[in-house]
Amino acid sequence: MAVKLDDLKVKLFTDGADKAQIVEMAKNRWIAGFTTNPSLLKKAGVKDYESYARDLVAAVPDRHISFEVFSDDIPEMVAQGRVIASWGQNVYVKLPVTTTRGEPLFDAVRALSADGVRINLTAIFTADQVSRAMAALRGGAPACVSVFAGRLADFGIDYAPLMQDAIAQARQTANVEIIWASTREVYNVVEADRMGCHIITAPADILKKLPAMGTKTAEELSVGAVQAFREDALAAGLHLDLGGRAAAE
Repeated sequence: MAVKLDDLKVKLFTDGADKAQIVEMAKNRWIAGFTTNPSLLKKAGVKDYESYARDLVAAVPDRHISFEVFSDDIPEMVAQGRVIASWGQNVYVKLPVTTTRGEPLFDAVRALSADGVRINLTAIFTADQVSRAMAALRGGAPACVSVFAGRLADFGIDYAPLMQDAIAQARQTANVEIIWASTREVYNVVEADRMGCHIITAPADILKKLPAMGTKTAEELSVGAVQAFREDALAAGLHLDLGGRAAAE
């Protein structure tokens, strides 16, 4: 049986930093939040981070928004996190699991969470990182742990065991939710939902396809694909000289 948008229990977040796109996606009742990161900020051309972020919080004040620190020095990351947390009640501070030198941030995360800072711990790729993240966040402020399922898949690594373990641990940790991150296709949303994942964050172009889920059968999709091939062949003006073979055969 095909899954439809209204059947989904997983919360849907939009991953992106373009303000106009975020405001547009926020018009959909089924979008529960938004995630950004420095790469997305660069793509969106953001220069004044705080002004941009405060403007975005004012535009979407009622849903989760994650903003990430950008320092590579742990004490400065903590200081940046406290500033970011002041931007709004719906703001989650996105912290990477390590610095670029591989220094873990679990102690910093534990201290910030205990102080009431809502954290989205990101760039999680291993079972050990999941376990240590849970230990650092347990009992603190509401938090998320972002597991990069899609990027693992890009390198031929089966993400399912890690996702299932993370979800199981989070279900035993009242203040922590798992985010399925680096989403690559619509079916990832179905997978996340079936696994019982709390949240999946995806680019807007993927999320915009969700209302079409369950609206066509496999047979209808087959005919549609053939029709598209035929229409494109005609539009391209493709021609083969069969030399009378079609009539003879």
